[in-house]
Amino acid sequence: MTGEQMVALTKRHTLYEWSAQAHVDPIPVAGAKGVHFWTPEGKRYIDFNSQLMCVNTGHGDPRIIKAIQDQAATLAYANPFMATEARARLGEKLAAITPGDIDVFFFTNGGAEANENAIRIARLVTGRHKILARYRSYHGGTAGSLTMTGDPRRWAMEPGMPGIIHVPHPYHGIQRGTDSAADALAQLEEIIMLEGPHTIAGFIMETVTGTNGILVPPDGYLEGVRALCDRHGILLICDEVMSGFGRTGAWFAVDHWKVVPDILTMAKGLTSAYVPLGAVGIRRSIADHFQQKVFYGGLTYNSHPLGCATALATIKVYEEDNLIARARDMGKVMRALMDELAHKHPCVGEARSIGLFGIVELVRNRETREPLAPFNGTSPEMQALGKFFREKGLYTFVRWNTFFTNPPLCITEAELREAFAIIDEGLALTDAAIA
Repeated sequence: MTGEQMVALTKRHTLYEWSAQAHVDPIPVAGAKGVHFWTPEGKRYIDFNSQLMCVNTGHGDPRIIKAIQDQAATLAYANPFMATEARARLGEKLAAITPGDIDVFFFTNGGAEANENAIRIARLVTGRHKILARYRSYHGGTAGSLTMTGDPRRWAMEPGMPGIIHVPHPYHGIQRGTDSAADALAQLEEIIMLEGPHTIAGFIMETVTGTNGILVPPDGYLEGVRALCDRHGILLICDEVMSGFGRTGAWFAVDHWKVVPDILTMAKGLTSAYVPLGAVGIRRSIADHFQQKVFYGGLTYNSHPLGCATALATIKVYEEDNLIARARDMGKVMRALMDELAHKHPCVGEARSIGLFGIVELVRNRETREPLAPFNGTSPEMQALGKFFREKGLYTFVRWNTFFTNPPLCITEAELREAFAIIDEGLALTDAAIA
């Protein structure tokens, strides 16, 4: 098909997510390799968002593709009441790389289902009902995970699932907020007291907040949350669907602070998105609860052999190519390039990153710190910047007053600098537009 045919037919017969369909303008994709993808007509893009922050190993890795082919030829599917070699080996491997004593896993189709099952486990184990979740968060598009979500994607589906309590957390950005761990922990403890600690099953949080701003917790915050949860018998659930598998320069973001959650959810980088797979990792003490008590959960595609085999191959690529350390090292290069943008362009209000997980916030005025687009909205300047990136062959998320810098972990310094040269040019136009 031509790109035009792809777009016409997909718009006619399919729905695009989080969009008014009349305004959808998708990029037609014919193929991808490494950090690039291209249209049927051959226009190439630098994938500076790893699609949805998920193609961590890069596109088209032959080792992962071969694993998928081999598994499909051997055993394409077995129902989840059965045991397969791929499932057995993946559980063992994940137990070796996840923090602390997390060594039991429930496999799902993706991150939203992982988070749904995480809170189900927390409720079954504790016998409590309430779940604390944070504002400025995203946990998925299913009914329960969307209720836990703390951004505007939740609004249209309210009231949603009962028992979800949203709490603030450290936020250091161009708008109001605090990056004080002590203040955030004091607020959290007060809410726990007011809600009744004995009623709260779990606290779910993105270890590093993703689409709501790449918000890196200040030192002491995660440790304080862990202590509060321990004190009140609340299970700590860390959502690492986006921040896991090397994105932050560690296997999991919690590793930076040496904190072990009770439940760890993952997806995206687990298979580098080559096939769908998510997982809920739980500590041995939680798993033991279900030795004699029923775990009320199940999915037709739980522990799908293709997904498990793909995850095993993907983890092997991370190890063989040293991608976790590479993300850490290239993250330092990216951080320097982001600092250069902040120094050079008046429209840059703030730039944040950890590893290859980054965001740039744009402002209309540095003194007033007025965002270049309103919360949950856009502006002519942000629309123009997004259009410029697309014309120049740079693909990334442009959301509200921000754009993201989340390339595949295999990106070279030359490719990174090529992307930032396009960003630099685009921000020069933005500076001129607000001058």
